[in-house]
Amino acid sequence: MGSNSEEQKQFSTNPKIEKHREMILEAKKKGGLATFGVFARLSGPGWLQSAITIGGGSLSSSLYLGILVGFTFMWLQPLAMILGVVMLSAIAYVTLSTGQRPLRAINEHVSPVLGWGWLIASMMANIVWSMPQFNLATAAIQQNLFSGVFGVEAMPDPWGKIVVGLMILAASLTMVMFYIQGSWGVKVFEVIVKLLVGSIVIGFFGVVVKLTLDNNLDWGKIWGGFIPNLELLMKPVEELRPFIAAVNENCQSFWNDMIVMDQRDVMISAAATAVGINMTFLLPYSMLRKGWDKDFRGLAIFDLSTGLFIPFILATGCVVIAATSQFHAKPAPGLVKEDMVEGKQVAVDPEIAARYKLLMEKRMQFEMSVSEIEAYKQLPQEEKDKKIEAMPLSDRRMASMVVKRDAFNLADSLAPLTGGKGISRYIFGFGILGMGLNAATMLMLINGLCFCELLNKPAKGWTQRIGSLMVSVGILGPFFWTGAKMWIAVPTSVFAMTLLPVAYFSFFFLMNQKKFLGDNLPRGGKRHLWNILMAIAALMAAFVSIWSLWAKLQWLGIGIMVAFIALCLIVHMVRSGRKAAN
Repeated sequence: MGSNSEEQKQFSTNPKIEKHREMILEAKKKGGLATFGVFARLSGPGWLQSAITIGGGSLSSSLYLGILVGFTFMWLQPLAMILGVVMLSAIAYVTLSTGQRPLRAINEHVSPVLGWGWLIASMMANIVWSMPQFNLATAAIQQNLFSGVFGVEAMPDPWGKIVVGLMILAASLTMVMFYIQGSWGVKVFEVIVKLLVGSIVIGFFGVVVKLTLDNNLDWGKIWGGFIPNLELLMKPVEELRPFIAAVNENCQSFWNDMIVMDQRDVMISAAATAVGINMTFLLPYSMLRKGWDKDFRGLAIFDLSTGLFIPFILATGCVVIAATSQFHAKPAPGLVKEDMVEGKQVAVDPEIAARYKLLMEKRMQFEMSVSEIEAYKQLPQEEKDKKIEAMPLSDRRMASMVVKRDAFNLADSLAPLTGGKGISRYIFGFGILGMGLNAATMLMLINGLCFCELLNKPAKGWTQRIGSLMVSVGILGPFFWTGAKMWIAVPTSVFAMTLLPVAYFSFFFLMNQKKFLGDNLPRGGKRHLWNILMAIAALMAAFVSIWSLWAKLQWLGIGIMVAFIALCLIVHMVRSGRKAAN
């Protein structure tokens, strides 16, 4: 790959970039107000980051956050995004100050373990995160767009998943090729995706406005949700506690533990999807490719603070509010006969009914011995259904409240705005499809860039294409995930969160490398402020990562983290010894 100076020289000859540079330098001479005005006019790349993060993962996390904990965690996503913007701003500052490729800089000035760990973790996140994108797009087509027109039965599984998956893969690969070649088709694609994603974001914003005008929202509770309540790390949300208390005392722990585990997962997922580790990889290389340098540092930080933070908070906040108003602590209709209005039969989707039965079976087996469980498994389905119906109403009601909803259910959260479920399903379906396609395409692009860096090759040609194609394994997601299609975004985001500290600590250390930054090293109060903010972000990410590893892998997870840290220290000592010897 050519040097950074050669790449930047190529792009700096762009008259548009030079014009922007002159505008920024001239505005700085006039003062803060003039600089703010120019930054507002030139703002743009931050909105690209916003388009990435306001995707299927953020939507799924926000919806399930509203369903599980209601308004209680309104503070979580803004905090995660603030910490993410701090680290992305630091990444922008380091990259634009030196013009060097971050991977090589981290390897040389910090630790090759952290550098290669950052690269490999980003590639792992791309591949793992690709599965929920294909799942979401598949759900959008099968459950929302085709349902009510041809009917889901028109695309039965497994052929339905195969056909839809290939369609999504073909569309994503086509757009990746457009991006790589810089075709005019890229602009067309971006416009279409923005319209699709914008429709669903505007839809949820409209729901909040409609519910407010109809006096169906308690804004006191909503604003109260911006005050952190950490007891929910260990306890179910307050609205569910009376229903848990109504269950037989010996079985309350079953519901309590399950709900707390789901709450933790969706909380971690919501934090992880604010700023993912692959975003930390895309940002610096995209800025270098634009030809930006240290004259654009202020614009980059301003752009991230406005173009990324504000749209994300508005979008996710409205989704949480809409989901809470429709689903939180409310049974899924039709599952519990005693809850039916005037005894009227309510149509229940077969997948929701199957997940409800599976949940009730787990609840029954909680009280059974091993031999009783084996005997139960041998019963015909009719007998199993009778046993479920004979279970206490309190348990069945709990199961109907916490059963995983899917795309066609969550589309109903737009019903207050559209005046019916039919239109809302199409708005939701097209929006989800746009998010899934956009995210899958961006993951392919990022992975192509990662693969080029892995081989130290230019970001072009077959090296980039092969790297992008690696993400195609996401098409297998719908075949291996049997639960709610949208829920897959939660566990994959939990996995990605465990990797995020690698990126945060890498740039924290790089930001404090005097040999690397030279005269660009922040000094005095600015340096203290940078370090305080970055330390908070890195330590918070580390805490959530350790918490996730312990919750999922117990001591094995902690052992993996300790081994990684030990490897960093060993390599550091070996390198220090070699430098001293020389």
